[in-house]
Amino acid sequence: MAHQAGYPQGPQRVTVQPALTSGMATTSLVLGILGVLGGWCLFGLPCILAVILGHLAMRETRDGTRSGHGMAVAGLVLGYVFVGPMILFTVMVFFGSVLSAATPTP
Repeated sequence: MAHQAGYPQGPQRVTVQPALTSGMATTSLVLGILGVLGGWCLFGLPCILAVILGHLAMRETRDGTRSGHGMAVAGLVLGYVFVGPMILFTVMVFFGSVLSAATPTP
């Protein structure tokens, strides 16, 4: 239909596709939450995976083609907060058992 003189042109609709959310960012956040709730039972494995996937998601969301940067940061924070103590605890248990085995008993 051609534009007729005297009538204003109707509003034009522009559809904008939102950026897809990074699956790695979502997984990092979920694993970080699982690590907080029950990661001690699993030797910190969910937290370690949250850190790894969080770093990969940060790289994926850097250019803006995918969303989920905040979820990746949250997954990293939750992962690092609980990976550090878990590594320290594991090292202490390992060295404690080695020292107790190496110390002679009277």
